[in-house]
Amino acid sequence: MKGQAKFITAMLIFGSIGIFVKNINLSSSEIALLRGTIGSIFLVIASLFFKQRLSFHAIKDNVVLLIFSGSAIGFNWIFLFEAFRFTTIGNATVSYYFAPVFVMALAPIVLKEKLTPVKIGSIIVAMIGLFLIVNNGGSTTGGSYNHPVGIFYGLLAAGLYASVVLMNKFIKNLSGFETTLIQLLVASIVLLPYVYIKEGLDFSGLDRHSVVFILILGMIHTGLAYFLYFVSLKDLKGQTIAVLSYIDPISAVVMAAILLGENMSPIQIVGGFLILGSTFFSEKLETIRLQREI
Repeated sequence: MKGQAKFITAMLIFGSIGIFVKNINLSSSEIALLRGTIGSIFLVIASLFFKQRLSFHAIKDNVVLLIFSGSAIGFNWIFLFEAFRFTTIGNATVSYYFAPVFVMALAPIVLKEKLTPVKIGSIIVAMIGLFLIVNNGGSTTGGSYNHPVGIFYGLLAAGLYASVVLMNKFIKNLSGFETTLIQLLVASIVLLPYVYIKEGLDFSGLDRHSVVFILILGMIHTGLAYFLYFVSLKDLKGQTIAVLSYIDPISAVVMAAILLGENMSPIQIVGGFLILGSTFFSEKLETIRLQREI
């Protein structure tokens, strides 16, 4: 499988996460714990099978960042899964893709990057898109939603994901695969006492139906998808990665509409386009600007 095909497969897998989470009869924190545990075991086995050696010296040097970023990933999942419960997959996914906007806004403070007019414009456009989504309920068939609460959870998840992106900028001498493996292990370790205190680790809602879906979520949506993602990165250019990444949210909305009957209103579609389009065109225009400066 070529790099582009691997990356597209990973994006399509990520895009279907909401479908599976909605069919698991467990709390969001329990799902997150099981996802991290199964996914990290999968990646450990993959690292042994493909002889991916871990640099323990580099891990030691980055241990603080790995602990904080791994913890952020764990709670990022919890908030995202809560978003799926309170609103449609489309709303949750689009609000979650506000993460690049958070990164753009915080990069000048954290990374000392220049906040260009293009980035400022992108942030403003994304804010308008978010306003349109929050103030217009989506049309759904069946079920009851609290869209503002769900979108709020989606934004919390986006904020935590943005923090992981920024922290990863400071991690040195570790490959993306190594970083992700350690972060998943940390997420599982951190979530274990949290779930014990909050839920009691009884997993009382884990029926046969949920077992199948949680195994798929852990092995396919976490282990396999992350593996395909990082293996494909070395074969793709940055601009190609940026463009293909939008397969994730678009496929999520399409699958939710086909399989769950969840539809976004016309105004919300415009809002989603503004959010996704603002980050896409920001990356595109920034690339052109940098090329001109060389």
